[in-house]
Amino acid sequence: MHPPRLHSLHRLALAGLATTALLGALPAHAVGRVVDVQVIDRDSGETLQVHRHQGDYWVAGRPGARYAVSVRNTTGARVMTVVSVDGVNVISGETAAWNQTGYVLSPWQHHDIHGWRKSSSEIAAFHFTASPASYAARTDRPDHVGVLGVAVFREKVAPVAQPWPEQRPEPLPYGRHDPRERLARSEAVGAPPAPAAAEAPSNAQDSATASATERAPGAARRPAPRLGTGHGEREEAWVGHTSFERRSERPDDLIRIRYDSHENLVAMGILSVRPVPPRPNPFPVPPGYVPDPS
Repeated sequence: MHPPRLHSLHRLALAGLATTALLGALPAHAVGRVVDVQVIDRDSGETLQVHRHQGDYWVAGRPGARYAVSVRNTTGARVMTVVSVDGVNVISGETAAWNQTGYVLSPWQHHDIHGWRKSSSEIAAFHFTASPASYAARTDRPDHVGVLGVAVFREKVAPVAQPWPEQRPEPLPYGRHDPRERLARSEAVGAPPAPAAAEAPSNAQDSATASATERAPGAARRPAPRLGTGHGEREEAWVGHTSFERRSERPDDLIRIRYDSHENLVAMGILSVRPVPPRPNPFPVPPGYVPDPS
């Protein structure tokens, strides 16, 4: 039996875009507490290894490769994830902030974000490129190139109204009967039921003012231009719409993953240079025929 198709959302002002997703085992190389976030090289299918260095998480991207930001909800309740790449909201294109639109994930759902959202049916693919060619730099916002951000919000749960406890008369002494009881038995059957508790509203406005992206600290000298994320080819990627009320104005989890080329991570001391053993060649000589053994 196939898992149900789960759809996503974009509310004009505040709530999030949800997505089509699959269930599966917990991922490797993931960062986060409420959600697991990982970066996937779409061209090779490789999940990029996360490296911890001086309090930051880093991944090494391949220049020119398409990639995806994979987000998995690890809880049994809906969450909203406001996702930024290079300091830019991946849905709206605004300079990223916590109170903006995001992707809403159902319990245990995961979604691979492949690019900048252009409409409810199309994205422009993420790909690693030189920083000056990144979407952020081309839109005059180069300060935060090289960082992925995910601000996670839990959903506000409406309280369930409890009925007032029934008021019972004080019991009479043994052997005596309340005349009201006899009168009640002679009346028509039953009283109208008590009104049901009012349904809590499902939509509410969120208000958050803090910035979603921190300025990346200065990096060490690099031998090559740092990587950024380009605005790539258009791809079909459908989403739907829903509403979401945040439990708090501040994120329940805030994830930051920095990225650059393997060469630059080595130059900054984040990755060590290891000697690569020689690779055997399955075809070391030109084609011929099988000789007799000596």
